[in-house]
Amino acid sequence: MKHSTNQQMRRGHRGGPARRIGRTLALVLPVVLVLSGTLAVTRVNWSGNPSNSVLTASDVSGTGRASRNVTRAPQDVLRDQLMDELQERNPGVVLTHLQQAVNGHPSLAKHCTSIARALGRAAVRVYGASRAQSYARPVCDTSFASGVLAASRG
Repeated sequence: MKHSTNQQMRRGHRGGPARRIGRTLALVLPVVLVLSGTLAVTRVNWSGNPSNSVLTASDVSGTGRASRNVTRAPQDVLRDQLMDELQERNPGVVLTHLQQAVNGHPSLAKHCTSIARALGRAAVRVYGASRAQSYARPVCDTSFASGVLAASRG
C-alpha cells in the first residue's frame, strides 16, 4: 500500500497551498522591493535644501529634466556675486568683500585664490591692465595680481 500512495503523490499532487503561496511570493516580492526602493530614493532629500524635498513625476515630465531649484556651491555663489559687484564697484571694494566673506566663512578659504584670480582677469576686461593692477592687494596670497597678470599677457 505504501507503494501506491507514493505513486499518487508523484503523478498528480505537486504540493499544497503553501507551495503555491511560496511561488507567488517568489515572483511578487522582488517587484515589490524594487518599487518600494525606487519610491524611497525619490523621497530622500539629496540636495540638502529642505524646501523641496520630494521629487514627483510632474517635476521631470514634459521637459525631461528636474526642476530648476539646483543648489549651487557657496564658492560659486560668492564668485558670481563678486563678479556682478565688480561691474558696479571698483576692484578694491570687491576684494574687501572677498576678504570679509573668507573671514566670515573659513571653509571658503580654499577657494579664495581661484576667486581672486577670476576677479583679476575680469578687472582687466573692465578697467584695463594698468588700472586693474593698481587695485591689487595681498588678498588670498596676491592671487588677484596673478589674475591681472595672466589676463594682460593673454
